[in-house]
Amino acid sequence: MITLPQLLKFAVDQGASDLHLVAGVPPALRINGRVVRIKAEMLNKETTRKLCYSVINDLQKARLEENRELDFSFDVRNVARFRANLFFQKGAVSGAFRMIPKRIPKLSDLHLPAAVGDFTLLPFGLFLVTGPTGSGKTTTIASLVDKINNERKGHIVTLEDPIEFIHMHKNCIVNQREIGIDTCGFKSALKYLLRQDPDVCVIGELRDLETVEAALTLAETGHLVLATLHTNTSASTINRLLGMYPSDQQDRVRGMLSLSLQAILSQKLLPSVQGGRLLAAEFLSLTTAVRNLIRENKIHQIPGLMQIGQDKTGMITMNQSLFNLLLKRRIDVKSAFLASPDPEELDRLMKKAGV
Repeated sequence: MITLPQLLKFAVDQGASDLHLVAGVPPALRINGRVVRIKAEMLNKETTRKLCYSVINDLQKARLEENRELDFSFDVRNVARFRANLFFQKGAVSGAFRMIPKRIPKLSDLHLPAAVGDFTLLPFGLFLVTGPTGSGKTTTIASLVDKINNERKGHIVTLEDPIEFIHMHKNCIVNQREIGIDTCGFKSALKYLLRQDPDVCVIGELRDLETVEAALTLAETGHLVLATLHTNTSASTINRLLGMYPSDQQDRVRGMLSLSLQAILSQKLLPSVQGGRLLAAEFLSLTTAVRNLIRENKIHQIPGLMQIGQDKTGMITMNQSLFNLLLKRRIDVKSAFLASPDPEELDRLMKKAGV
């Protein structure tokens, strides 16, 4: 029987981002955003169980069988590092395995807006990287942390579920804490984080009100906080954060956000006409004008303000990013409109340019 390391090596060789093991179908790979099946025998319940259980220990097996799902990460020697999620469906074990490059890419390799790298120099504040699942948020955060690790002298603490990219101690001391192994949960880890003398804090995901409150407190108390959120644009990110709070607290939170938030980077990966995938990115920098709009609860005006003085602020909207890729003929029109947060505005940009 084929082994899981062999399947993972095949996935890497094929340039896949993910491997899926599900009873009732052959193993499947996600390549350039599309799921394709391997030409192999159909998996059954016993096979998927053996494959998935081959890379976890007894403690992890007990957690999986108790909770019915399990997040973890692991290395396959001479292949790559992987993030995995095991779960049950129809009584059978299924697995999703995502490849994590061993080399942390430089920011310049990611083709992000040029202004993004400047924010790693900030002594405090909240920097959010947002986007749907599989949009490269983890990779961007890792590149930002690596830049800080190379250019600053301080203490970086990450809270991850699970740990994905491994950071070496360079100019900074880096403590990477995995939820469920190094700490019982985000709640307890955040409670004691301030006592660990951090300069930079990385929170894998802002999942709930308690995590958001902790991130804002850390940013307010003189720490640079990097975190991710599953939202599509800068305006929707701010509305999501505000929406986590009861209505009677939102005035207070708008004030906190206007002071603590430094930037929002929103990402999407789109299929390239030449094969592979390309990044479309929106970038919001918290200028004085943007901070005023947040305080005054005029979030809907932020996209318009982002288009003013962009040479100075470095900001760009998602539609402008998509439009630029269209002008360079790097993505097709259908992909651009599917990814657009405002298709009517994108259509106006195209007509104005005669595209």
